[in-house]
Amino acid sequence: MAEQDWKQQKRPFAAVSTLPLLWTLLFFLLPMGFVWFYSFGRNAGLTEIDIVGTLDNYKRATEWLYLGIFLKSLAVAALVTLICLIVGFPVAMAITFVSEKWRPWLLLGIMLPFWTNLLIRTYALMIVLGQQGYANQGLEALWSGASWLKTLIGLQPLSTWEPAPLLYNNFAVVLGLVYVHLPFMVLPLYSALDRLDKSLIEASLDLGAGHFRTLMKIIVPLAAPGIIAGVMITLIPALGAYLTPDLMGGTDSQMIANVIERQFKRANDWPFGAALSFLLIYAMFILIAMQGLRKKPGGDAR
Repeated sequence: MAEQDWKQQKRPFAAVSTLPLLWTLLFFLLPMGFVWFYSFGRNAGLTEIDIVGTLDNYKRATEWLYLGIFLKSLAVAALVTLICLIVGFPVAMAITFVSEKWRPWLLLGIMLPFWTNLLIRTYALMIVLGQQGYANQGLEALWSGASWLKTLIGLQPLSTWEPAPLLYNNFAVVLGLVYVHLPFMVLPLYSALDRLDKSLIEASLDLGAGHFRTLMKIIVPLAAPGIIAGVMITLIPALGAYLTPDLMGGTDSQMIANVIERQFKRANDWPFGAALSFLLIYAMFILIAMQGLRKKPGGDAR
């Protein structure tokens, strides 16, 4: 029996969709609407905000101080996304072409971070990167070994070891964001690669294309939807990341989300914080719209 269109079954569809729609309206759209109204207001006291329809908050948000932080945040998010793509694509390919016996275990390893609180994972990474952390201990061991080797062959030993600055800088922020967002890149890539027709890859190799050319001419174009999905899913959360830059970044490593947090808490300037928040949301909408415009209207979505 042919499947009936949901438009012909309005009551079951309404029964299923009413609760999620009400939840979205009450706990997402309405609160976001209040914050949007705040962005056109001004402080009238410690706890009072007058909605006067002013655009001063948006004008202030476009000053170079805040615009520079936003552009830096976008650059950091783009770098994190690029690193995740470079690292995640081989991982997704390995999971795709591994035997059926090992594939569930590899997928489990990718999804395990989601079972642990982000705060705990961030502190664990900070322990590894600290001055007395395992990373610096390993580097110190290598340094001591190289110094001992130079002494053994009669050369001047190396200078005293100084712990590497692996925390509270831009390097730590990028590494932390890659650590957090890498699974968001791997899973869409795996989903796209798993649907590939393996016979096309075999035919390309049999015709003498070589592995690299097969990768660039066959695999990457066919996996483009997964690549774009992974880029969007990684770029947008990385752009709005707050916890990782706050804990692992220094004074020069703060991102736009940290500036927004300070406006709502320490500065108690909710109208300006709301304007900054919605500029970030507008930027994310633009990114999503650009991704959607790449498809021709009425074209095949495959």
